[in-house]
Amino acid sequence: MPANKLAVVTGASTGIGLELARCCAEDGFDLVIAANEPAIEAAAAELRKIGGSVVAVQADLATTEGVDKLYAAVGDRPIDALLANAGVGLGNAFLGQDFGRVRRVVDTNITGTLYLIHRVGNEMLRRNSGRILITGSVAGFTPGSFQAVYNGTKAFLDSFSFALREELRDSGVTVTCLMPGATETEFFRRADMMDTKVGTDKKDDPHEVAKAGFDAMLRGDSDIVTGVKNKLQTTVANVTPNEVLAKQHRKMAEPGTAKP
Repeated sequence: MPANKLAVVTGASTGIGLELARCCAEDGFDLVIAANEPAIEAAAAELRKIGGSVVAVQADLATTEGVDKLYAAVGDRPIDALLANAGVGLGNAFLGQDFGRVRRVVDTNITGTLYLIHRVGNEMLRRNSGRILITGSVAGFTPGSFQAVYNGTKAFLDSFSFALREELRDSGVTVTCLMPGATETEFFRRADMMDTKVGTDKKDDPHEVAKAGFDAMLRGDSDIVTGVKNKLQTTVANVTPNEVLAKQHRKMAEPGTAKP
């Protein structure tokens, strides 16, 4: 009897990542899931109830050592789907931020993600088979005043995903970019943004976001922007001057903009 397909999901302890892993499990994938916190074990226990094998890896995916630890946990099994979802945010004005935290946003969202995709993508390319889902963001369409580094990393990932997809066009490997808007997760609390409008406004459901991204990955679509409001936002952003977009973002993300 052939083995189940294998999916690797990062940032899978909570939020969109956990819901992406749930989608994989419900579709019959075995899982290797990773996050940088002990909660990844509780997530694994929850996912095992659905069925299939679930291996949990606690690793710092901002480092090459952490990515290597995750990759080693996969062993010799081919990876059928990589859902590169790990990411962190950071609010407040750039010059007032601790640079260690700034560096962590870049290393987690960009460097670690690229290293993992490079390792797994090469293995997929050798087999001419595989699906890669990258969690970008609609934030990548907007200069993110008071969230400048985070939005910049997502602009990078959005752009990178389309470029990699084109490079792999004639192979059996597909690349899909999931671009959600503000979603009901731990993101804004961890980014110190609970005193902002965007941090306290109503947000999208993480399971609905994940299911849309998962289905788009299986179809081999290039990208998916989740939610009507977010689709409209990206359309408007494409024809709005960056200076105006940055001013608009300030109203959402500047500390003290939360409704009393």
